[in-house]
Amino acid sequence: MKKYAEMSKEELLSLQKDLNKEYEDACSKGLKLNMARGLPSAKQLDMEADFFDTLHPESDFISEAGIDCRNYGELVGIHEARKLMADMMEISDEEVIVFGNSSLNVMYDTVCRSMILGVCGSTPWCKLDKVKFLCPVPGYDRHFAITEQFGIEMINIPLNDDGPDMDLVEKYVNNDPAVKGIWCVPKYSNPSGVTYSDEVVKRFAALKPAAEDFRIYWDNAYTIHHLYNGKEEKLLEILDECKKAGNPDMVFKFCSTSKVTFPGSGIAALGASKKNLDYVKSIITIQTIGHDKLNQLRHVRYFKNIEGMHAHMRKHAEIIRPKFELVDKVLTMELEGLGIGRWTKPNGGYFVSFNSLNGCAKKIVGMCKEAGVTLTGAGATYPYKKDPDDSNIRIAPTFPPIEELAKALDIFVLCVKLASVNCLLETK
Repeated sequence: MKKYAEMSKEELLSLQKDLNKEYEDACSKGLKLNMARGLPSAKQLDMEADFFDTLHPESDFISEAGIDCRNYGELVGIHEARKLMADMMEISDEEVIVFGNSSLNVMYDTVCRSMILGVCGSTPWCKLDKVKFLCPVPGYDRHFAITEQFGIEMINIPLNDDGPDMDLVEKYVNNDPAVKGIWCVPKYSNPSGVTYSDEVVKRFAALKPAAEDFRIYWDNAYTIHHLYNGKEEKLLEILDECKKAGNPDMVFKFCSTSKVTFPGSGIAALGASKKNLDYVKSIITIQTIGHDKLNQLRHVRYFKNIEGMHAHMRKHAEIIRPKFELVDKVLTMELEGLGIGRWTKPNGGYFVSFNSLNGCAKKIVGMCKEAGVTLTGAGATYPYKKDPDDSNIRIAPTFPPIEELAKALDIFVLCVKLASVNCLLETK
């Protein structure tokens, strides 16, 4: 198959004519298909209907420690919920606080506390001339939105196949006291699906920050979100590695059950050292009397233990795995060998990262929208929504039924082809 870049101007013009006809036909169909966000599908949510049977009016609402979960108290969460989330995070239950339904909310509050009150006694960031965060790219748009809202300067760090460019991370963290944090999705990264290597995790743990209040924001959102039995990727546990390296306080670790049970009513957790947790507790004791213990109890009784969570996640994988395989099948069949796109083939998580020819991503996303397919905005995977190459597109295949996904992918590859031809003709 001939690469588009090797075609003559006449060949490209002929191809453009055919593709324009296909695109006009696609636009005339009035489709409304959505691949914008990494949402669980209705089928996944329906699978969990029995979750609501866990607690009912005749239930025993008493925790293992004798706490009535209908009442106030237990600021850090009931013990059995802390244990369940600790097992999910591969740390000790003493290193966990259980919050409400959203880990994003916990991350936002953690940045906000640092801005207003400082970190463990350090100067509040709002009183500093400059605060910077490192941002592995492509990355999670909502991370970048948090730091942008607080006026924190964001610095792009290339994300390699084994994790962030650690030479750059070490350069910034070890030499610039204005660098206060780094965003990380270390397992099945959003959107690339990359899992950080052992070497990368060890280099993170061995950082020598110029700022005493530097923290790694370790968002392990997809820690148990495997797609394939037997291909589960392993991630070194960062808190343990930091202890070994003499940096026990350098990490805030986040996770939730948002894509394990229900995104709108899961439970989230923060994992950290005793010093960090004592600092957080001293603040949230003013903020709240406690989070939803009934929901914590419901999760514990539904799963019973971490093995129950893993069994549940295998059911999720059975539903979404065919969608990821369809994405790879269509992209391979339609685009392989043309030299106009590269994409990831993740073993877990919720996304596929696609890279077009430079300068084409916004055109592709815009053309898809005109044809009735909504994608995450081009540039969203970079701070300030500015992809310097205008090439990265996040594909989120989980939400639509597979029949709709197939239609959306047909539109997507058509737009990739047409946008690529148009870009190449501009240089001929």
